[in-house]
Amino acid sequence: MPAPPTRSDGAHPPGCVIGLFWVERDRVCLGSPPIDEDPGVFLSPTRLSVGEGVRRQSWSWADLTDVRVLDVPVRSSAARWATRVTSVVAAALNAWGPQGPTMMTAVVCARDGRRVETPVFAGAATAYTRREVDLSLGLLSHFVRGGAAPDLLTRWWDENQPSDVLHSRERERVLESWTAPLM
Repeated sequence: MPAPPTRSDGAHPPGCVIGLFWVERDRVCLGSPPIDEDPGVFLSPTRLSVGEGVRRQSWSWADLTDVRVLDVPVRSSAARWATRVTSVVAAALNAWGPQGPTMMTAVVCARDGRRVETPVFAGAATAYTRREVDLSLGLLSHFVRGGAAPDLLTRWWDENQPSDVLHSRERERVLESWTAPLM
């Protein structure tokens, strides 16, 4: 299992994975938070931003036509368990290799015709369930269409402040609680 991403100061961010999102007290990332030189994709109640600082590109939600995530690692429950067992055995035999998180691609499409593709790391340790991905992409489309805002996720964080890693079924239940009122 890859280590949680670290900030530039070396500390682990106090956040958790819920579907394709990394949720913290005051920010939401698509995929894991960026590390090193990765630009990162940040979701705020009013904007989607790629990168930070002088290289930041930003759009209001109304200026977007679509946001997609490609190359999402999806595995069946049996395959996820097999990967976990293999990782435990490899670690026990000291044959553990430095395998980092899976790279996905975020595609941002704007009304002005701009299309930006940027890499983002998957937040799930082994892979996501198909249901988790579908719910996440559905919620992301509600952000683009204006039916919901990412502060839904940070409010959940404020109310729950999870200290443990949530399992896929728990993440699905949280995503369902966010998407059910939108249907």
